[in-house]
Amino acid sequence: MDVLTDPARRFLAATAPEHTAVQAEMADLADEWGFPIIGPEAGAVLRLLARLTDADRVFEFGSGFGYSATWFLRGGAGSVVCTEFDAEEAERGVAFAADHGYADSVTFEVGDAMETIDRYDGPFDVVLIDHQKGRYADAYRTVLPKVRSGGVIVADNIARGPIDFETLVAHFEAGEPLPDEAVDAETRGIGEYVGTVRSDDAVETAILPVGSGIAVSTVVR
Repeated sequence: MDVLTDPARRFLAATAPEHTAVQAEMADLADEWGFPIIGPEAGAVLRLLARLTDADRVFEFGSGFGYSATWFLRGGAGSVVCTEFDAEEAERGVAFAADHGYADSVTFEVGDAMETIDRYDGPFDVVLIDHQKGRYADAYRTVLPKVRSGGVIVADNIARGPIDFETLVAHFEAGEPLPDEAVDAETRGIGEYVGTVRSDDAVETAILPVGSGIAVSTVVR
């Protein structure tokens, strides 16, 4: 199911920022590997959020080889903690950072992001959640106490990706139940995440139909 009309999608693509040299290399590698990246349309939002929050510290649940981190850095972020379960992807991220001169600004942690965040103290200015969809809500609840007031939590794949978007629409529009975890853990996970942030008075949330759809939650407590 297409969230945007074809003209709207083309317009967003045509007006998105150009890739830097390292982002262009990363996009080529993503095409080669069949690896999903957020793309420049959503990347522009990450850049903007880093700029608007005057971000110093960013944490990512799921980073691949660090494409999204480069957008935060373009927005002036001081440092980004990247987490990735796949060692090869993390190694490529380290190599990209070394080759393009931003190794001092990123830290790649290999392993379970939920275990990694336990080793880091806040406050963080921006957090990106982009790992296993069934764990989004848990990631949010874990990291929220470590995000400063005025900080932002962003979740990817809200409207597109390994999910059934029509099921999500039916759930939030008409109260239809989410699928059982054993049937569709990804769609259930995204539905639970959106429901969690919408009902939490600690944040204000807007969903933006860029890239694969992102939920942007500002901490207001």
